[in-house]
Amino acid sequence: MNRHSDLAALSDGTFDLLVVGGGITGAGVARDAAMRGLSVALVDAQDFAGGTSSNSSRLIHGGLRYLEHGWLRLVFEASRERRVLLRIAPHLVRPCPFTFPAFRGARVKRWQISAAVLLYDLLALFRNANRFRWLGRRAVLREEPNLRDAGLTGGAQYWDALTDDSRLTLATIRAAAAHGATCVNYVRVIALDKSAGRVRGAVCRDLESGADLLVRARVIVNATGPWSDSFRRLDEPDARPLLRLTKGAHIAVPRSRLGNRGAVTLTSPIDGRVMFVLPSGETSIVGTTDTDFDGSPGEVSVDADDVTYLLRSANAVFPAARLQYDDVIAAWAGLRPLLASPRASTADVPREHLISRSAGGVLSIVGGKLTTYRLMAAQVVDRVVADLHALDGRRTIGRSASDRVPLPGGEVRDLGTLVAEMVTEGLHETVARHLVHRYGAEAPAVARLLHEEPDLAMPICADCPDLRAEVVYQARREYARTVSDVLMRRTHLFHTRFDQALPAAADVASLLGGELGWDAARQASAVAEYTAQVERMRRALRPPAS
Repeated sequence: MNRHSDLAALSDGTFDLLVVGGGITGAGVARDAAMRGLSVALVDAQDFAGGTSSNSSRLIHGGLRYLEHGWLRLVFEASRERRVLLRIAPHLVRPCPFTFPAFRGARVKRWQISAAVLLYDLLALFRNANRFRWLGRRAVLREEPNLRDAGLTGGAQYWDALTDDSRLTLATIRAAAAHGATCVNYVRVIALDKSAGRVRGAVCRDLESGADLLVRARVIVNATGPWSDSFRRLDEPDARPLLRLTKGAHIAVPRSRLGNRGAVTLTSPIDGRVMFVLPSGETSIVGTTDTDFDGSPGEVSVDADDVTYLLRSANAVFPAARLQYDDVIAAWAGLRPLLASPRASTADVPREHLISRSAGGVLSIVGGKLTTYRLMAAQVVDRVVADLHALDGRRTIGRSASDRVPLPGGEVRDLGTLVAEMVTEGLHETVARHLVHRYGAEAPAVARLLHEEPDLAMPICADCPDLRAEVVYQARREYARTVSDVLMRRTHLFHTRFDQALPAAADVASLLGGELGWDAARQASAVAEYTAQVERMRRALRPPAS
Protein backbone atom coordinates (compact mmCIF):
# COMPACT_ATOMS: atom_id res chain seq x y z
CA MET A 1 0.00 0.00 0.00
CA ASN A 2 1.15 3.51 -0.84
CA ARG A 3 -0.91 6.44 0.38
CA HIS A 4 0.56 8.84 -2.18
CA SER A 5 -0.43 6.64 -5.12
CA ASP A 6 -3.81 5.84 -3.55
CA LEU A 7 -4.60 9.56 -3.25
CA ALA A 8 -3.56 10.07 -6.87
CA ALA A 9 -5.81 7.19 -7.93
CA LEU A 10 -8.81 8.78 -6.17
CA SER A 11 -8.79 11.74 -8.57
CA ASP A 12 -7.90 9.73 -11.67
CA GLY A 13 -10.89 8.72 -13.78
CA THR A 14 -14.38 7.76 -12.63
CA PHE A 15 -15.14 4.94 -10.22
CA ASP A 16 -18.21 2.77 -10.45
CA LEU A 17 -18.66 3.20 -6.71
CA LEU A 18 -17.45 5.56 -4.01
CA VAL A 19 -18.06 4.27 -0.49
CA VAL A 20 -17.99 6.93 2.21
CA GLY A 21 -17.28 5.42 5.62
CA GLY A 22 -14.66 2.86 6.57
CA GLY A 23 -16.45 1.14 9.43
CA ILE A 24 -17.49 -2.48 9.17
CA THR A 25 -20.45 -1.81 6.88
CA GLY A 26 -18.56 0.40 4.43
CA ALA A 27 -15.68 -2.06 4.43
CA GLY A 28 -18.10 -4.87 3.61
CA VAL A 29 -19.66 -2.89 0.77
CA ALA A 30 -16.25 -2.10 -0.73
CA ARG A 31 -15.13 -5.73 -0.49
CA ASP A 32 -18.32 -7.14 -2.01
CA ALA A 33 -18.35 -4.60 -4.87
CA ALA A 34 -14.67 -5.12 -5.67
CA MET A 35 -15.20 -8.89 -5.67
CA ARG A 36 -17.91 -8.39 -8.31
CA GLY A 37 -15.44 -6.57 -10.52
CA LEU A 38 -16.60 -3.00 -9.92
CA SER A 39 -14.07 -0.17 -9.65
CA VAL A 40 -14.31 1.00 -6.05
CA ALA A 41 -13.00 3.83 -3.91
CA LEU A 42 -13.48 4.08 -0.14
CA VAL A 43 -12.67 7.04 2.10
CA ASP A 44 -13.08 7.74 5.79
CA ALA A 45 -12.53 10.96 7.72
CA GLN A 46 -10.99 8.98 10.58
CA ASP A 47 -9.03 5.80 10.81
CA PHE A 48 -10.76 2.72 9.46
CA ALA A 49 -13.01 1.42 12.26
CA GLY A 50 -12.41 4.73 14.03
CA GLY A 51 -16.01 5.02 15.25
CA THR A 52 -18.53 2.44 16.37
CA SER A 53 -16.64 -0.42 14.70
CA SER A 54 -13.85 -0.22 17.27
CA ASN A 55 -16.09 0.56 20.23
CA SER A 56 -18.46 -2.40 20.33
CA SER A 57 -18.88 -5.34 22.70
CA ARG A 58 -16.67 -7.38 20.30
CA LEU A 59 -19.40 -9.96 19.82
CA ILE A 60 -20.45 -11.92 16.78
CA HIS A 61 -23.76 -13.27 17.97
CA GLY A 62 -27.18 -14.38 16.90
CA GLY A 63 -28.77 -12.05 19.42
CA LEU A 64 -30.26 -14.17 22.19
CA ARG A 65 -31.91 -11.18 23.81
CA TYR A 66 -33.69 -10.32 20.54
CA LEU A 67 -35.90 -13.37 20.98
CA GLU A 68 -38.02 -11.72 23.66
CA HIS A 69 -38.90 -9.01 21.12
CA GLY A 70 -39.90 -11.59 18.53
CA TRP A 71 -37.15 -10.64 16.05
CA LEU A 72 -36.82 -14.21 14.81
CA ARG A 73 -35.74 -13.37 11.26
CA LEU A 74 -32.92 -11.18 12.57
CA VAL A 75 -31.72 -13.98 14.87
CA PHE A 76 -31.88 -16.48 12.00
CA GLU A 77 -29.86 -14.20 9.70
CA ALA A 78 -27.34 -13.34 12.41
CA SER A 79 -26.85 -17.02 13.27
CA ARG A 80 -26.13 -17.78 9.63
CA GLU A 81 -23.70 -14.87 9.34
CA ARG A 82 -21.96 -16.01 12.53
CA ARG A 83 -21.22 -19.33 10.81
CA VAL A 84 -19.89 -17.48 7.76
CA LEU A 85 -17.51 -15.34 9.81
CA LEU A 86 -16.26 -18.31 11.80
CA ARG A 87 -15.36 -19.86 8.46
CA ILE A 88 -13.77 -16.91 6.63
CA ALA A 89 -11.99 -15.32 9.61
CA PRO A 90 -11.19 -18.10 12.12
CA HIS A 91 -8.30 -16.09 13.59
CA LEU A 92 -10.56 -13.13 14.40
CA VAL A 93 -13.90 -14.77 15.20
CA ARG A 94 -13.80 -17.54 17.80
CA PRO A 95 -16.61 -19.60 19.33
CA CYS A 96 -17.13 -19.12 23.06
CA PRO A 97 -19.51 -20.68 25.62
CA PHE A 98 -21.82 -18.27 27.43
CA THR A 99 -23.28 -19.07 30.85
CA PHE A 100 -26.67 -17.46 31.52
CA PRO A 101 -27.53 -17.82 35.24
CA ALA A 102 -31.07 -17.44 36.54
CA PHE A 103 -31.74 -15.74 39.86
CA ARG A 104 -34.88 -15.74 41.94
CA GLY A 105 -36.73 -12.46 41.40
CA ALA A 106 -34.81 -11.51 38.23
CA ARG A 107 -36.72 -10.19 35.22
CA VAL A 108 -35.77 -13.22 33.11
CA LYS A 109 -36.79 -16.49 34.75
CA ARG A 110 -35.08 -19.87 34.46
CA TRP A 111 -37.80 -21.32 32.21
CA GLN A 112 -37.50 -18.31 29.91
CA ILE A 113 -33.74 -18.79 29.65
CA SER A 114 -34.17 -22.49 28.89
CA ALA A 115 -36.79 -21.80 26.24
CA ALA A 116 -34.66 -19.04 24.72
CA VAL A 117 -31.51 -21.13 24.31
CA LEU A 118 -33.52 -23.96 22.76
CA LEU A 119 -35.08 -21.58 20.23
CA TYR A 120 -31.67 -19.96 19.70
CA ASP A 121 -30.12 -23.24 18.60
CA LEU A 122 -33.21 -24.07 16.56
CA LEU A 123 -32.88 -20.82 14.58
CA ALA A 124 -29.22 -21.69 14.04
CA LEU A 125 -30.45 -24.98 12.55
CA PHE A 126 -28.53 -26.71 15.35
CA ARG A 127 -25.31 -25.82 13.52
CA ASN A 128 -23.78 -23.76 16.31
CA ALA A 129 -20.27 -24.55 17.58
CA ASN A 130 -21.83 -26.72 20.31
CA ARG A 131 -25.30 -27.53 21.57
CA PHE A 132 -26.86 -25.64 24.45
CA ARG A 133 -27.06 -27.22 27.91
CA TRP A 134 -29.59 -26.75 30.66
CA LEU A 135 -27.79 -26.20 33.94
CA GLY A 136 -28.89 -26.76 37.48
CA ARG A 137 -27.68 -24.56 40.32
CA ARG A 138 -24.59 -26.66 41.04
CA ALA A 139 -23.71 -26.95 37.37
CA VAL A 140 -23.85 -23.17 36.96
CA LEU A 141 -21.45 -22.75 39.88
CA ARG A 142 -19.11 -25.36 38.43
CA GLU A 143 -18.93 -23.29 35.24
CA GLU A 144 -18.64 -19.96 37.03
CA PRO A 145 -17.80 -20.49 40.73
CA ASN A 146 -17.55 -16.75 41.47
CA LEU A 147 -21.15 -16.03 40.59
CA ARG A 148 -23.51 -15.01 43.39
CA ASP A 149 -25.00 -18.16 44.89
CA ALA A 150 -27.79 -16.39 46.80
CA GLY A 151 -31.00 -16.78 44.84
CA LEU A 152 -29.34 -18.77 42.06
CA THR A 153 -31.83 -21.28 40.63
CA GLY A 154 -29.95 -22.66 37.64
CA GLY A 155 -29.44 -21.44 34.10
CA ALA A 156 -28.14 -22.51 30.72
CA GLN A 157 -25.03 -22.56 28.60
CA TYR A 158 -25.11 -21.65 24.93
CA TRP A 159 -22.53 -20.71 22.30
CA ASP A 160 -21.79 -17.46 20.49
CA ALA A 161 -18.54 -15.93 19.24
CA LEU A 162 -16.08 -13.23 20.26
CA THR A 163 -14.19 -11.05 17.81
CA ASP A 164 -11.70 -8.23 17.48
CA ASP A 165 -14.03 -5.65 15.97
CA SER A 166 -11.46 -3.18 14.65
CA ARG A 167 -9.22 -5.87 13.19
CA LEU A 168 -12.20 -7.57 11.55
CA THR A 169 -13.01 -4.24 9.91
CA LEU A 170 -9.40 -3.75 8.89
CA ALA A 171 -9.21 -7.24 7.39
CA THR A 172 -12.32 -6.49 5.35
CA ILE A 173 -10.80 -3.21 4.12
CA ARG A 174 -7.63 -5.04 3.12
CA ALA A 175 -9.67 -7.69 1.34
CA ALA A 176 -11.38 -4.94 -0.66
CA ALA A 177 -7.98 -3.50 -1.56
CA ALA A 178 -6.70 -6.94 -2.57
CA HIS A 179 -9.57 -7.09 -5.08
CA GLY A 180 -8.65 -3.70 -6.52
CA ALA A 181 -10.44 -1.15 -4.34
CA THR A 182 -8.66 2.11 -3.50
CA CYS A 183 -9.05 2.66 0.25
CA VAL A 184 -7.73 5.76 2.03
CA ASN A 185 -8.27 6.81 5.65
CA TYR A 186 -8.16 10.37 6.99
CA VAL A 187 -9.92 11.73 3.89
CA ARG A 188 -13.15 13.65 4.58
CA VAL A 189 -15.97 14.35 2.15
CA ILE A 190 -16.72 18.07 2.41
CA ALA A 191 -19.21 18.46 -0.46
CA LEU A 192 -21.00 16.51 -3.16
CA ASP A 193 -20.51 17.18 -6.86
CA LYS A 194 -23.88 17.34 -8.64
CA SER A 195 -24.83 17.72 -12.28
CA ALA A 196 -28.35 17.74 -13.73
CA GLY A 197 -29.74 16.85 -10.31
CA ARG A 198 -27.61 13.75 -9.86
CA VAL A 199 -24.64 13.29 -7.54
CA ARG A 200 -21.62 12.38 -9.67
CA GLY A 201 -18.81 12.58 -7.16
CA ALA A 202 -17.53 14.11 -3.96
CA VAL A 203 -15.09 16.84 -3.02
CA CYS A 204 -12.73 15.31 -0.49
CA ARG A 205 -10.06 16.78 1.77
CA ASP A 206 -6.91 14.90 2.68
CA LEU A 207 -6.67 15.68 6.39
CA GLU A 208 -2.94 15.04 6.44
CA SER A 209 -1.96 17.53 3.74
CA GLY A 210 -5.06 19.75 3.67
CA ALA A 211 -5.32 19.29 -0.10
CA ASP A 212 -8.73 18.96 -1.75
CA LEU A 213 -9.53 16.55 -4.56
CA LEU A 214 -12.56 15.55 -6.59
CA VAL A 215 -13.49 11.87 -6.60
CA ARG A 216 -15.82 11.06 -9.48
CA ALA A 217 -18.15 8.09 -9.13
CA ARG A 218 -21.24 6.77 -10.88
CA VAL A 219 -22.78 5.70 -7.57
CA ILE A 220 -22.06 6.86 -4.01
CA VAL A 221 -22.88 4.81 -0.92
CA ASN A 222 -23.20 6.55 2.42
CA ALA A 223 -21.98 4.06 5.04
CA THR A 224 -21.06 6.57 7.72
CA GLY A 225 -23.00 4.93 10.54
CA PRO A 226 -23.88 7.50 13.23
CA TRP A 227 -23.01 10.29 10.77
CA SER A 228 -25.44 9.01 8.11
CA ASP A 229 -28.09 11.69 8.61
CA SER A 230 -25.48 14.46 8.45
CA PHE A 231 -24.09 13.05 5.21
CA ARG A 232 -27.57 12.72 3.69
CA ARG A 233 -28.08 16.44 4.24
CA LEU A 234 -25.18 17.20 1.90
CA ASP A 235 -27.61 16.19 -0.86
CA GLU A 236 -30.94 16.92 0.81
CA PRO A 237 -30.59 19.68 3.44
CA ASP A 238 -34.15 19.05 4.68
CA ALA A 239 -33.90 15.25 4.80
CA ARG A 240 -35.80 13.82 7.74
CA PRO A 241 -33.67 11.85 10.22
CA LEU A 242 -33.52 8.11 9.71
CA LEU A 243 -31.52 7.35 12.85
CA ARG A 244 -32.02 7.08 16.57
CA LEU A 245 -28.58 7.02 18.14
CA THR A 246 -28.06 5.08 21.35
CA LYS A 247 -24.86 4.88 23.34
CA GLY A 248 -23.26 1.62 24.37
CA ALA A 249 -20.58 2.03 27.05
CA HIS A 250 -18.10 -0.62 28.19
CA ILE A 251 -15.42 -0.99 30.83
CA ALA A 252 -12.44 -3.33 31.07
CA VAL A 253 -11.37 -4.63 34.47
CA PRO A 254 -8.78 -7.22 35.57
CA ARG A 255 -10.21 -10.65 34.91
CA SER A 256 -8.63 -11.87 38.13
CA ARG A 257 -10.94 -9.54 40.09
CA LEU A 258 -14.18 -10.81 38.57
CA GLY A 259 -12.92 -14.35 38.21
CA ASN A 260 -15.14 -15.22 35.25
CA ARG A 261 -13.88 -18.31 33.47
CA GLY A 262 -15.81 -17.67 30.29
CA ALA A 263 -18.50 -15.36 29.00
CA VAL A 264 -21.48 -14.62 31.24
CA THR A 265 -24.85 -13.27 30.14
CA LEU A 266 -26.71 -11.48 32.90
CA THR A 267 -29.62 -9.20 33.57
CA SER A 268 -28.72 -6.03 35.38
CA PRO A 269 -30.48 -5.77 38.75
CA ILE A 270 -30.76 -2.04 38.12
CA ASP A 271 -33.04 -2.08 35.08
CA GLY A 272 -33.26 -5.70 33.93
CA ARG A 273 -31.22 -5.05 30.78
CA VAL A 274 -29.44 -8.07 29.31
CA MET A 275 -25.68 -7.45 29.35
CA PHE A 276 -22.41 -9.37 29.29
CA VAL A 277 -19.17 -10.07 31.12
CA LEU A 278 -16.74 -11.19 28.41
CA PRO A 279 -13.26 -12.70 28.67
CA SER A 280 -10.55 -10.79 26.82
CA GLY A 281 -7.13 -12.14 27.73
CA GLU A 282 -6.24 -10.94 31.22
CA THR A 283 -9.15 -8.50 31.26
CA SER A 284 -12.91 -8.81 31.38
CA ILE A 285 -15.18 -6.54 29.37
CA VAL A 286 -18.39 -5.46 31.09
CA GLY A 287 -21.08 -4.01 28.88
CA THR A 288 -23.12 -2.58 27.55
CA THR A 289 -25.40 0.33 28.31
CA ASP A 290 -28.18 1.41 25.95
CA THR A 291 -29.14 5.07 26.35
CA ASP A 292 -30.34 7.67 23.88
CA PHE A 293 -27.66 10.05 22.60
CA ASP A 294 -28.45 13.50 21.22
CA GLY A 295 -24.99 15.01 20.72
CA SER A 296 -22.50 15.02 17.88
CA PRO A 297 -21.31 11.46 17.08
CA GLY A 298 -17.71 12.60 17.31
CA GLU A 299 -18.21 13.64 20.92
CA VAL A 300 -19.55 10.38 22.36
CA SER A 301 -17.74 9.28 25.50
CA VAL A 302 -18.20 7.31 28.68
CA ASP A 303 -19.44 9.27 31.67
CA ALA A 304 -19.59 8.61 35.41
CA ASP A 305 -23.18 7.35 35.20
CA ASP A 306 -22.14 4.71 32.65
CA VAL A 307 -19.25 3.48 34.78
CA THR A 308 -21.35 3.40 37.95
CA TYR A 309 -24.07 1.40 36.20
CA LEU A 310 -21.62 -1.16 34.83
CA LEU A 311 -19.75 -1.55 38.13
CA ARG A 312 -22.95 -1.98 40.14
CA SER A 313 -24.32 -4.52 37.66
CA ALA A 314 -21.14 -6.59 37.67
CA ASN A 315 -20.78 -6.46 41.46
CA ALA A 316 -24.35 -7.64 41.92
CA VAL A 317 -23.61 -10.86 40.02
CA PHE A 318 -19.96 -11.25 41.12
CA PRO A 319 -20.24 -9.97 44.72
CA ALA A 320 -16.73 -11.00 45.80
CA ALA A 321 -15.20 -8.72 43.16
CA ARG A 322 -16.22 -5.50 44.94
CA LEU A 323 -15.13 -3.51 41.89
CA GLN A 324 -14.40 0.18 42.38
CA TYR A 325 -13.52 2.98 39.98
CA ASP A 326 -9.82 2.31 40.59
CA ASP A 327 -10.25 -1.19 39.15
CA VAL A 328 -11.31 0.07 35.74
CA ILE A 329 -8.46 -0.28 33.26
CA ALA A 330 -10.22 1.43 30.36
CA ALA A 331 -13.63 2.57 29.21
CA TRP A 332 -15.08 3.19 25.78
CA ALA A 333 -18.41 3.97 24.15
CA GLY A 334 -19.85 3.49 20.70
CA LEU A 335 -23.06 4.65 19.06
CA ARG A 336 -25.64 2.28 17.64
CA PRO A 337 -27.10 3.83 14.48
CA LEU A 338 -30.58 2.36 15.06
CA LEU A 339 -33.51 3.14 12.81
CA ALA A 340 -35.64 6.02 14.09
CA SER A 341 -38.45 4.72 16.27
CA PRO A 342 -41.08 6.29 18.53
CA ARG A 343 -40.72 3.44 21.03
CA ALA A 344 -39.84 4.67 24.49
CA SER A 345 -37.33 1.97 25.41
CA THR A 346 -34.11 1.79 23.44
CA ALA A 347 -34.10 -1.99 23.96
CA ASP A 348 -37.34 -2.19 21.95
CA VAL A 349 -35.92 -0.41 18.90
CA PRO A 350 -35.46 -2.96 16.07
CA ARG A 351 -31.91 -3.80 15.00
CA GLU A 352 -32.98 -4.04 11.35
CA HIS A 353 -31.30 -2.08 8.57
CA LEU A 354 -32.60 0.14 5.79
CA ILE A 355 -31.25 1.14 2.37
CA SER A 356 -32.52 4.51 1.18
CA ARG A 357 -31.86 6.66 -1.89
CA SER A 358 -31.61 10.45 -1.89
CA ALA A 359 -32.96 12.74 -4.59
CA GLY A 360 -29.47 12.91 -6.07
CA GLY A 361 -29.07 9.14 -6.13
CA VAL A 362 -26.92 8.60 -3.03
CA LEU A 363 -27.58 5.22 -1.43
CA SER A 364 -27.50 5.22 2.38
CA ILE A 365 -27.25 2.08 4.47
CA VAL A 366 -28.43 2.69 8.02
CA GLY A 367 -29.15 0.50 11.04
CA GLY A 368 -28.04 -3.10 11.30
CA LYS A 369 -25.43 -4.74 13.48
CA LEU A 370 -21.83 -5.92 13.33
CA THR A 371 -22.70 -9.60 12.93
CA THR A 372 -24.79 -9.09 9.78
CA TYR A 373 -22.50 -6.60 8.02
CA ARG A 374 -21.62 -8.97 5.17
CA LEU A 375 -25.27 -9.64 4.35
CA MET A 376 -26.07 -5.92 4.54
CA ALA A 377 -23.18 -5.17 2.21
CA ALA A 378 -24.38 -7.72 -0.35
CA GLN A 379 -27.83 -6.13 -0.39
CA VAL A 380 -26.33 -2.67 -0.86
CA VAL A 381 -24.17 -3.82 -3.76
CA ASP A 382 -27.23 -5.45 -5.36
CA ARG A 383 -28.73 -1.95 -5.43
CA VAL A 384 -25.50 -0.46 -6.77
CA VAL A 385 -25.44 -3.02 -9.60
CA ALA A 386 -29.05 -2.21 -10.46
CA ASP A 387 -28.25 1.52 -10.53
CA LEU A 388 -25.25 0.97 -12.79
CA HIS A 389 -27.42 -1.09 -15.15
CA ALA A 390 -29.95 1.74 -15.28
CA LEU A 391 -27.20 4.33 -15.86
CA ASP A 392 -25.23 2.73 -18.67
CA GLY A 393 -26.96 -0.52 -19.56
CA ARG A 394 -24.19 -2.78 -18.33
CA ARG A 395 -25.08 -6.34 -17.49
CA THR A 396 -26.17 -7.11 -13.96
CA ILE A 397 -23.76 -9.06 -11.77
CA GLY A 398 -24.80 -11.81 -9.39
CA ARG A 399 -23.79 -12.14 -5.76
CA SER A 400 -20.08 -12.43 -4.96
CA ALA A 401 -18.42 -15.25 -3.06
CA SER A 402 -17.95 -13.02 -0.01
CA ASP A 403 -19.37 -15.79 2.19
CA ARG A 404 -16.75 -18.27 1.01
CA VAL A 405 -13.52 -16.40 0.30
CA PRO A 406 -11.43 -15.99 3.48
CA LEU A 407 -10.47 -12.57 4.77
CA PRO A 408 -6.72 -11.85 4.88
CA GLY A 409 -5.22 -14.19 7.45
CA GLY A 410 -8.29 -16.42 7.41
CA GLU A 411 -6.79 -18.89 4.96
CA VAL A 412 -5.41 -20.91 7.88
CA ARG A 413 -7.66 -23.76 8.91
CA ASP A 414 -5.83 -24.92 12.02
CA LEU A 415 -4.35 -22.17 14.17
CA GLY A 416 -2.61 -24.67 16.45
CA THR A 417 -0.75 -26.27 13.56
CA LEU A 418 0.51 -22.89 12.37
CA VAL A 419 1.70 -22.06 15.90
CA ALA A 420 3.61 -25.35 16.03
CA GLU A 421 5.21 -24.66 12.63
CA MET A 422 6.39 -21.22 13.73
CA VAL A 423 7.81 -22.70 16.94
CA THR A 424 9.83 -25.22 14.95
CA GLU A 425 11.27 -22.30 13.02
CA GLY A 426 12.67 -20.84 16.22
CA LEU A 427 9.90 -18.59 17.54
CA HIS A 428 8.96 -18.74 21.21
CA GLU A 429 5.57 -20.42 21.64
CA THR A 430 4.04 -17.41 23.44
CA VAL A 431 5.09 -15.08 20.62
CA ALA A 432 3.95 -17.52 17.94
CA ARG A 433 0.56 -17.98 19.57
CA HIS A 434 0.09 -14.23 19.92
CA LEU A 435 0.94 -13.55 16.28
CA VAL A 436 -1.18 -16.37 14.90
CA HIS A 437 -4.25 -15.36 16.88
CA ARG A 438 -3.91 -11.77 15.67
CA TYR A 439 -2.73 -12.21 12.07
CA GLY A 440 -3.71 -15.78 11.19
CA ALA A 441 -2.01 -16.98 8.03
CA GLU A 442 -0.13 -13.68 7.81
CA ALA A 443 1.70 -14.27 11.10
CA PRO A 444 4.84 -15.60 9.33
CA ALA A 445 5.12 -12.30 7.47
CA VAL A 446 5.31 -10.45 10.78
CA ALA A 447 7.77 -13.01 12.11
CA ARG A 448 10.08 -12.42 9.16
CA LEU A 449 10.56 -8.85 10.35
CA LEU A 450 11.99 -10.22 13.60
CA HIS A 451 14.72 -12.04 11.68
CA GLU A 452 15.45 -9.09 9.38
CA GLU A 453 15.68 -6.54 12.22
CA PRO A 454 16.35 -8.14 15.64
CA ASP A 455 15.49 -4.89 17.47
CA LEU A 456 11.92 -5.34 16.30
CA ALA A 457 11.64 -8.54 18.36
CA MET A 458 11.41 -6.46 21.54
CA PRO A 459 7.94 -5.95 23.06
CA ILE A 460 6.26 -2.58 22.63
CA CYS A 461 6.04 -2.28 26.41
CA ALA A 462 6.99 -4.40 29.42
CA ASP A 463 4.94 -7.51 30.17
CA CYS A 464 2.97 -7.45 26.94
CA PRO A 465 3.11 -9.83 23.96
CA ASP A 466 2.85 -7.05 21.38
CA LEU A 467 6.08 -6.60 19.43
CA ARG A 468 7.76 -3.57 17.88
CA ALA A 469 7.70 -5.46 14.57
CA GLU A 470 3.92 -5.19 14.60
CA VAL A 471 4.07 -1.41 14.46
CA VAL A 472 6.20 -1.59 11.33
CA TYR A 473 3.91 -4.19 9.78
CA GLN A 474 0.82 -2.16 10.63
CA ALA A 475 2.30 0.92 8.98
CA ARG A 476 3.30 -0.99 5.86
CA ARG A 477 0.31 -3.27 5.43
CA GLU A 478 -2.52 -2.14 7.70
CA TYR A 479 -2.94 1.60 7.04
CA ALA A 480 -1.70 2.74 10.49
CA ARG A 481 -1.13 6.50 10.41
CA THR A 482 -1.14 7.59 14.07
CA VAL A 483 -0.10 6.34 17.50
CA SER A 484 -3.79 5.87 18.32
CA ASP A 485 -4.23 3.70 15.24
CA VAL A 486 -1.65 1.33 16.68
CA LEU A 487 -2.34 1.40 20.41
CA MET A 488 -6.14 1.70 20.31
CA ARG A 489 -7.29 -0.22 17.23
CA ARG A 490 -4.55 -2.56 16.01
CA THR A 491 -3.07 -3.79 19.29
CA HIS A 492 -5.64 -2.71 21.95
CA LEU A 493 -2.92 -1.87 24.46
CA PHE A 494 -5.02 1.20 25.28
CA HIS A 495 -7.73 -1.15 26.57
CA THR A 496 -5.62 -3.70 28.43
CA ARG A 497 -3.13 -1.68 30.50
CA PHE A 498 -3.71 0.69 33.38
CA ASP A 499 -1.14 3.07 31.89
CA GLN A 500 -2.74 2.81 28.40
CA ALA A 501 0.81 2.08 27.11
CA LEU A 502 1.69 5.77 27.45
CA PRO A 503 5.37 4.96 28.21
CA ALA A 504 5.56 3.25 24.81
CA ALA A 505 3.92 6.05 22.81
CA ALA A 506 7.21 7.75 21.92
CA ASP A 507 8.74 4.53 20.64
CA VAL A 508 5.62 3.77 18.60
CA ALA A 509 5.79 7.28 17.13
CA SER A 510 9.45 6.74 16.27
CA LEU A 511 8.70 3.46 14.50
CA LEU A 512 5.79 5.00 12.62
CA GLY A 513 7.93 8.01 11.78
CA GLY A 514 10.54 5.80 10.22
CA GLU A 515 7.92 4.29 7.93
CA LEU A 516 5.90 7.42 7.20
CA GLY A 517 8.69 9.98 6.97
CA TRP A 518 7.91 11.97 10.10
CA ASP A 519 10.36 14.47 11.55
CA ALA A 520 10.86 14.92 15.30
CA ALA A 521 8.15 17.56 15.54
CA ARG A 522 5.56 15.31 13.88
CA GLN A 523 6.51 12.44 16.18
CA ALA A 524 6.08 14.66 19.25
CA SER A 525 2.71 15.84 17.92
CA ALA A 526 1.57 12.23 17.44
CA VAL A 527 2.45 11.41 21.06
CA ALA A 528 0.62 14.52 22.27
CA GLU A 529 -2.50 13.57 20.31
CA TYR A 530 -2.54 10.11 21.85
CA THR A 531 -1.89 11.48 25.34
CA ALA A 532 -4.87 13.81 24.97
CA GLN A 533 -7.10 10.86 24.07
CA VAL A 534 -5.91 8.95 27.12
CA GLU A 535 -6.60 11.93 29.36
CA ARG A 536 -10.14 12.29 28.00
CA MET A 537 -10.85 8.69 28.88
CA ARG A 538 -9.28 8.98 32.32
CA ARG A 539 -11.47 11.94 33.19
CA ALA A 540 -14.48 9.70 32.67
CA LEU A 541 -13.07 7.26 35.22
CA ARG A 542 -12.95 9.74 38.06
CA PRO A 543 -15.55 8.80 40.68
CA PRO A 544 -18.43 11.26 41.02
CA ALA A 545 -18.19 13.69 43.90
CA SER A 546 -20.02 12.38 46.96
